[in-house]
Amino acid sequence: MNKPSVSVIIPAHNESKYIFQTVSAVKNIPEINEIIVVDDSSQDDTALKAEQAGAKVIKLTKNLGKGGALTRGVQEASGEVLLLLDGDLGNTAGQGRYLLLPVLDGRADMTVARFPRSKKKAGFGLVKGLARAGIRFFTGLETEAPLSGQRAMTRSVAEAVMPFASGYGVEVGLTIKVARLGYKIMEVPVHMTHAETGRDWAGFKHRGKQFIHVAKELISCLFNYRRLPSN
Repeated sequence: MNKPSVSVIIPAHNESKYIFQTVSAVKNIPEINEIIVVDDSSQDDTALKAEQAGAKVIKLTKNLGKGGALTRGVQEASGEVLLLLDGDLGNTAGQGRYLLLPVLDGRADMTVARFPRSKKKAGFGLVKGLARAGIRFFTGLETEAPLSGQRAMTRSVAEAVMPFASGYGVEVGLTIKVARLGYKIMEVPVHMTHAETGRDWAGFKHRGKQFIHVAKELISCLFNYRRLPSN
């Protein structure tokens, strides 16, 4: 039996520092057939470095945000299984293989990466707590990594929930929709790392935006969840 083809989709905005390493690491995953970097109107040379690393690059002339970039990437991808990765994973992007295998083996319809505990002091867990509570409320699922953007899924899952939510609410909205449609979700421990924000003004500003976006997505679900089929 032929194995399903796999496309990797990497949304990237001003990820010049990491994108070459990220794409290079993904190329070492043997199951990968296609690597797509969606350059979300970057102001640096993200697109050039992604191309140099061997990715197919889609250049957006207008910044669509992560959800919009992911939607465009899925539309352009040819794979039957999709691996969604952030552009700042660097050499640890090869850990994406652990997300792929349960989907390829039919053990899960969507996998979510569970990162190791951060050694760096960041926020106070407010955004993660809100996201976990919202997912629990709408689906009954208990999640450890509600905000993780590193995921693998079948194309049928992706097409069932598109378009992806905008802003930082994309992951929470994705989990809720996938679970309510009855698909099997599995969290997978990985040893990935990415650029993290600290307890400084920039970090608190970033997490403030996250909180607002997640709250907006949950409010949207509150108004729309009756139209989603229950498990």
